[in-house]
Amino acid sequence: MITFLFWNLDKKSLKSNIKNLAGNFDVDIFMFAECAISPDILLRTLNEDSVSYYYCPNIGCQKITIFTRFSSDLLKVKMETNRLTIRHLTLPGLRDILLAVMHFPDKSHWNDPSQTSECYRISDIIKKVEQEVSHSRTILVGDFNMNPFEHGLVSAIGFNAVMSRGTANKKNRTVQGEKYPFFYNPMWNYFGDETPGPPGTYYYNVSEHIGYFWNIFDQVLIRPELLPCIDKNFIQILDSDGTKSFLSSQGVPNSSIVSDHLPILFKLNL
Repeated sequence: MITFLFWNLDKKSLKSNIKNLAGNFDVDIFMFAECAISPDILLRTLNEDSVSYYYCPNIGCQKITIFTRFSSDLLKVKMETNRLTIRHLTLPGLRDILLAVMHFPDKSHWNDPSQTSECYRISDIIKKVEQEVSHSRTILVGDFNMNPFEHGLVSAIGFNAVMSRGTANKKNRTVQGEKYPFFYNPMWNYFGDETPGPPGTYYYNVSEHIGYFWNIFDQVLIRPELLPCIDKNFIQILDSDGTKSFLSSQGVPNSSIVSDHLPILFKLNL
């Protein structure tokens, strides 16, 4: 079982929280957005007690930082843009996968049509890399700055991400004679109070007529080929590092102390 954790750090120095996450949740691969901590300092923090983690340098991506318990040679870059890194994870004795991590432009800088159009572009990039490695065992994780129901996520020519495993298991859908491969988006299951954790990953209150308050901007999408590698509860939205809470007294992310985003933890049996 490989344990992954993604967290938008909101440019805060959260070294002690990250160290707690590593120890309390046995994380194998850390993926950070908005990481303002220099890699050498964070690496020293993670390895204070024992040398466990390696830094995986980027070649062109400025928005994502990755640390793993594996040599960076086992998580090689296949393709990068400024906001996206696609890595080929090749662990001995396990099935290789593509790990795509991204930080999407936010809504204060890009309108909905621009975000949707960028999803089309990123989707094409991912499919080209899948063709290069001759499989579609792909995970796409990151801060999408969109909710699971928005057009870029659900559009066939976007990420084509569906809420149902049964639908995702059909592999693809056909529109105007063209086949589009599905992603499964389990994050639909984590909205609201009837979930095992917080009712979203990001909270904001706007003085407008339409506002969701809780949003799920931080998501992990899974290609159907990897569905046998997950169980029903393979994802958690974390409200603490196992020692310290990430929430305020109002039950929302305490952005004055930690990040305005909550991390997502997920496990795959490769």
